[in-house]
Amino acid sequence: MNRLRRWWSHRPLRMRITLAVGGVALVALLALGRLGAGLALDVLLDGFDADLTARATAGAERLGGSATADRVGPSLRVVDRAGDPVDGGPPLPVREDAMRSLSAGEPATTLGPVGPVRWAAAPVVTADGSTWFVLASADLFAGGPVVAARAVLGFLLAAVAVALLVTLTAWLAGRAALVPVDRMRRAAAELAPGERLPVPPARDELQALAGEINALLARRDEAASRLERFTGDAAHELRSPVASLRAQAEVAVAHPDPAMAEDTLRSVAHEARRLSVLLDGLMALARADAGRRPEARPVDVVAAARSAVERARTPDGPAIELITPGPAVVAAGAAEVDLVLDNLLENGTRHARGLVRIAVLPAGRWVRLVVDDDGPGIPGPDRARVFDRFTRLEPESGRGSGLGLALVDAAVRGRGGTVAAAAAPTGGARLEVRWPATAPSP
Repeated sequence: MNRLRRWWSHRPLRMRITLAVGGVALVALLALGRLGAGLALDVLLDGFDADLTARATAGAERLGGSATADRVGPSLRVVDRAGDPVDGGPPLPVREDAMRSLSAGEPATTLGPVGPVRWAAAPVVTADGSTWFVLASADLFAGGPVVAARAVLGFLLAAVAVALLVTLTAWLAGRAALVPVDRMRRAAAELAPGERLPVPPARDELQALAGEINALLARRDEAASRLERFTGDAAHELRSPVASLRAQAEVAVAHPDPAMAEDTLRSVAHEARRLSVLLDGLMALARADAGRRPEARPVDVVAAARSAVERARTPDGPAIELITPGPAVVAAGAAEVDLVLDNLLENGTRHARGLVRIAVLPAGRWVRLVVDDDGPGIPGPDRARVFDRFTRLEPESGRGSGLGLALVDAAVRGRGGTVAAAAAPTGGARLEVRWPATAPSP
């Protein structure tokens, strides 16, 4: 069975459709043909039996109560209960089982010298009280049942022929139905980037398939465009620290100066840290794009925010104020929450003049994380694109890699949350994160 199933699953769709339709048609037509021929045979055989019974009954009436069997008429025979002739004729080919059927008033068929013979009987009670049977017979080869038998064969042959015709029709219909699919497949293979398949006007499965393929092509083009942009931006961003490291190393090799060695090493370490941060951000974004995220667990955002504030405070940096009116727990990875908090606070402290305020606010099914600063703020047209990768509103400053807010957006949206930029009450920038809340772990 498994071997047959494997064979069937490896056949082309057109062949499977044709074999299924042809097989069902053949079985149905054979059954109908057999039923029709059987009904015709039964009707003809009933008429045949009625004629034989009438002849036997007429002979029994002529025989009456007489004890002589020569009055029954031609082509009729008279036998006793055992089937032995009592009319002086030769023995009959009527076996015991056939005689029992005839005694019960049912016709019987026996095999004669030239073929099957049909018999019917009519009982006669003789003067001495014994029972004789008047038998009427006819050769089936000369009667209507043979015609019916031939009709059965004709029905069966016709059923096979019609089933073959249905199979051929199914093959041609399947071929015609799959022509648009083949045409669509060839068109899809030849499509250039940005092009789409023509959508059939009929509202059918082909139209739905073309629509889904076009949507898939749109996602493919979008992914290819995003990858191309990402690769170009990454190469551009990596070029700067790599070029700086190379230049400083070449200068140090060409002009060794022990007095400048410490400054050179400090600059190299700074560029290496910058390069490391950039590569870490790229790796985090690549993992987010691939959907590889740690298992979600209840994370206390308030506790994580306190730790992030301690990490972000510096002696010469702006003041950081934390507002936490109550506990707030989200379902995420602890590293994700730290990444979001660190990048939001880094962005705030980079642009703030003197104060960064971070608030963790439970809001029903959500946990709001709001970071305000008193810096220059984000212009309205740029509030959506600041979450794009490698976006820096002040590229000439050389601060940041342009990946921090992109990482925040990827981490939060990956858990079903939202990120938005707005204006803070202090006139600076407001970055607000909304995370789905969850119950704390027991």
